[in-house]
Amino acid sequence: MTFTIQAVIFDSDGTLLDSETLGMDLLWELARDAGLPLTRDEAHRRFRGVGIAEVGGWVMAELGRTESDQVASFVDRYHRGILRRFHEALAPMPGAVDLLEALPLPVAVATNGPREKVGLGLALTGLDRFFGDKVFSAPELGHFKPDPELFLIAARALKTPPGRCAVVEDSLPGLVAGLAAGMRVYSLHPREGLPEDLAAQLVFIDSLSDFGRKIGLLPPPTMTKH
Repeated sequence: MTFTIQAVIFDSDGTLLDSETLGMDLLWELARDAGLPLTRDEAHRRFRGVGIAEVGGWVMAELGRTESDQVASFVDRYHRGILRRFHEALAPMPGAVDLLEALPLPVAVATNGPREKVGLGLALTGLDRFFGDKVFSAPELGHFKPDPELFLIAARALKTPPGRCAVVEDSLPGLVAGLAAGMRVYSLHPREGLPEDLAAQLVFIDSLSDFGRKIGLLPPPTMTKH
């Protein structure tokens, strides 16, 4: 099998780890507890792909609370809460293990999340064995998506030109960053809600298994006989 792609860089939350609902629900609950009357759907739409400190800042600004310690307290409550929820309910995204076991290419994780969180998530789900030290965290490196530098750092570590890297992402900042890095970007984010000029540059997938099929790695789904 011939691959034009020579390496794959994955986002973490909502891409490899089935953590996005856990995280979005926690942010919704924290915002609601602080006094902000958001619905669950509103919170998920507004907070998806946004850094926790930015979410905390927005929530406090909406409530007219400008003290920095209010934002710091929100962020601290999130980090403590999400670690508990990871231990209780975190799972790999459907198809993640099968894809990574079959993928004969170097892989990395590039995430806007803190290293402690992504490291724990990968360890709890057993996905850490696929990535070793190829996990790149924006807070640690100082480059947050949509800045493409996080992906470029990962590509250099994988010793692969950016144009030969595939990015698998589910958030708008990550999609923008992957394209800006000059990589082929596979989107778990649906076309709906994305700017059309951005959507035209993406390859849309509905699962990690679909990604495997699109790159010629996994066979098409078996047809059910009636």
